[in-house]
Parts: sequence; structure tokens; C-alpha cells
Amino acid sequence: MPETRLLAPDAPGLTEACALLRAGGLVSMPTETVYGLAGDATNDRAVAGIFEAKGRPRFNPLIAHFADRSRVEDFAVLTPLARRLADAFWPGPMTLVLPLKGGLSPLVTAGLETVAVRLPAHPVARALLAEFGGPLAAPSANPSGRISPVTAAHVLDGLSGRIDAVIDGGACAVGLESTILDATGEVPVLLRAGGLSVEAVEALGLTVAAHDGSKITAPGQLASHYAPRGRVRLDVTAPEPGEVWVGFGPCPGAALTLSEAGDTTEAAARLFHALHEADALAGPGGRIAFAPVPETGLGRAVKDRLRRAAAPR
Repeated sequence: MPETRLLAPDAPGLTEACALLRAGGLVSMPTETVYGLAGDATNDRAVAGIFEAKGRPRFNPLIAHFADRSRVEDFAVLTPLARRLADAFWPGPMTLVLPLKGGLSPLVTAGLETVAVRLPAHPVARALLAEFGGPLAAPSANPSGRISPVTAAHVLDGLSGRIDAVIDGGACAVGLESTILDATGEVPVLLRAGGLSVEAVEALGLTVAAHDGSKITAPGQLASHYAPRGRVRLDVTAPEPGEVWVGFGPCPGAALTLSEAGDTTEAAARLFHALHEADALAGPGGRIAFAPVPETGLGRAVKDRLRRAAAPR
């Protein structure tokens, strides 16, 4: 593959990106959550290329991204629950798992009878999807299991030479992957905590159920994920010598912080930036320690990512 191109988020850049995608190529696009690695979700070769570029296990399904709800209904069933959630939170950092109608590459769904779908809010992603005219499969644009990218530079650090292009849309505002909810039934089931808080969903008068964890039904459910090169320890109030300590709230002596003010939304936006920076400071085989983060609001998603980053691998 030729050198990965860096494209501007303007009309010529989007036109070039769409040409690459229509030819079965791979383009990283910015979203409000993280940068995604996009390929034509109806093209087996393109979707297989996503798995190959990332080194991603093929049993791990992908999210199909759409420009508008009317196109979602060409490929999936919008249940009454899904319509209620979509009215409240689309476009935005929410993915819904829905009954599959068909039309997508079977690699997108990993052979399941459901499909994960999302309408991103980022203007560049929305413009790209509108011009492309179809669904794009787009997991995070990083080598599988590694830290998710929230800048174009992060994408190039991990995938340069493996993909065709990156659209540089600046830093991602939310900074965490989308919240994934199973909306196939009458009650939303949390499959992955993310950039939409459970509290926001429950404010609609809904009770969010927990997934039993018996099998992989959506992206982001692998035990080890989002991992830096070195060891990660959690809930550390007194770091060991040689550890890069990442603080939350008042943490005198911390090398980095997720939020000096103790704000979980700021922590979510800073998390992957901090992981990339701490990884660089610690180096291969180094050690990173994170201060305690409360599991309220987006803190639930922050702790989910940190637990996966700290899991044995």
C-alpha cells in the first residue's frame, strides 16, 4: 500500500476520501467520540481490509455508521425502543444494537442476527457519510487492543502505511467510544459504557439493564483492550517509584491529570490523550498508575476503559 495520505476536512478532501472508499479503500474519519477506520460496510473486501489493518479478531463485530435514520431502516429494524432512544440521542455518541435486515457484509456483524448502528454528530463524519451515500463500517482507527486515537497523529502513529488516508478533523470532543445499548427488546441493555451516560438514558424514564457478559454481542467487549505498552495499575493514591502517575482531582506530584477539578466529563475527553502521553513517558515495559475515578456520569465509561487497559494480556 502507498503512503497514508493526510486529507483536509474540506470539500476536495471529502471528495478524495469518498473516491477511495468507493474503490474499496480505507479512510480514517474523525467523529465526536474517537477516530474511526472507515470502509464500505457493503463491500466484503473493504471490511476484510479493516480487520487486516487493525489485526482485529473477526469474531468481534463492527459498528455501521449512517448519515440519517432513513438509511438505517434499509439495513436494520428500528424497534419502538430504538426510535425513542434515537429521538433523544441521535446524532451523537450512542450506538444501538438492532435486528438485522440484511444488505451489509456479513463480516460487519460477525455472523450475528443483529447489527450495531450509529449516527455520528461530528460535522466531518456527517459530511463524509452524506457524500458517500451508504453505510461505513468504522471501528476505532488503531491496532486492535491498543489505545484508541483521538487525533489524526494518533491514527498515523498506529496505522500509517496500512490504510489509504486520514481526514484530519482535529481532536475528538467526547474522547471516548460511543455507549452501546441493545435495543432489540423493550428494555435497553448496556453492552458498553461510553460517551453517553447511563443517567442520561434513565432520565427518559427507562431502566437500563446490565449485560450478562455471556458472549460478545457488540464491539468493545473484549477483556483486554485500549492497552498501552506497559503495565497499568488502578485506584492508586500513592504511586510506586518509577510509575507514571495520572491524577484525578487534587493529586500533588502527578505527571498528568484527567481532571484537576475532578470532573468526569473532562476525564472522559482527556482519557486517551493521557494514555498516549503516559505510554510515551513510561516507555516499553514501563508502569502507569491511575488515581481513583468515581463511577458516576462518564466516570463509568472511564473506569471501564481503564479496567480493560489494565487487564492481563
